[in-house]
Amino acid sequence: MGAEEAVLYSYGFATVASAIPAYAKRGDVIFVDKGCSFAIQKGVQASRSRIEWFEHNDVEDLERLLLIQAEKDKQNPKKAASTRRFIVVEGLYANCGDLCPLPQLMELKWKYKVRIFIDESFSFGVIGKTGRGVTEHYGVDMIDVDMVMASLENAIASTGGFCCGRSFVVGHQRLSGLGYCFSASLPPLLTTAASEALNIMDEEPERFVRLRANSKAIHEGLRKAFEGTKFYIRGDDLSPLQHVHYDDNKEIAERKLDALVGNLYANDILLTRARYLEKEEAFPVIPSVRVMTTSELSEEELINGLAVLEKTAHLLNDC
Repeated sequence: MGAEEAVLYSYGFATVASAIPAYAKRGDVIFVDKGCSFAIQKGVQASRSRIEWFEHNDVEDLERLLLIQAEKDKQNPKKAASTRRFIVVEGLYANCGDLCPLPQLMELKWKYKVRIFIDESFSFGVIGKTGRGVTEHYGVDMIDVDMVMASLENAIASTGGFCCGRSFVVGHQRLSGLGYCFSASLPPLLTTAASEALNIMDEEPERFVRLRANSKAIHEGLRKAFEGTKFYIRGDDLSPLQHVHYDDNKEIAERKLDALVGNLYANDILLTRARYLEKEEAFPVIPSVRVMTTSELSEEELINGLAVLEKTAHLLNDC
């Protein structure tokens, strides 16, 4: 990752959920994107800091909140001196498939003197020329990012997670990261699997070329397949994670999406509904079906899959 040091956790969810409260404490303020995952929500909640939510990927809304905080700091310099400020975002948002606008976020980091934490759980291993995530994708120096967190349970297909950054930042977690202190090591078999996956990333960069091509093909293919229907997609065209939604009230949308999954399964295409602990989520989540792309899908599989999707979507839309 190009960072000074990394720390390994044995559980992906705990990586994010315990890394944040290892630094942010009562009296601090955290600016969090409303589209952030459940793990981040639990992490900021456990920190007991004041949480300021900004609209998803809305840099202007974030700056509005930062300006309000700057005015508060001017009015009470003594309190401001002991208040730490954090921005927490995802590199690739699990709930919608969007990439974070990292260059603009970095500008705000320097302008308002805040720390930035990035959860790369869904972007590590897929985004960037060699899969190093959004820092590589946008050409942002890792040294300028305060901390990057990621799960090893997605693209790496193992278990656990890691945090990387400057040595003094990472070293602090070995004493105060609850998911690290009160846990065992990664299982040896899965540690070996994760290590081998990292070797494959280094040795086979052509995988990322194929993945980007497949992601763009799926994104464009789904967009065209759903034309003339109430189905629509959400996700960046470079993202291997796309969300299929249905434009209607929640009850009807869920019924249509369930029917879409069932019909596709009958045609040997496996997609899954995105499931959430809705009562625990900080904000309402739009019902969706997750479409995941891999580097190993052939052109024939993509064409056939999109053809079945188009036929099924139009059939369900008319009934």
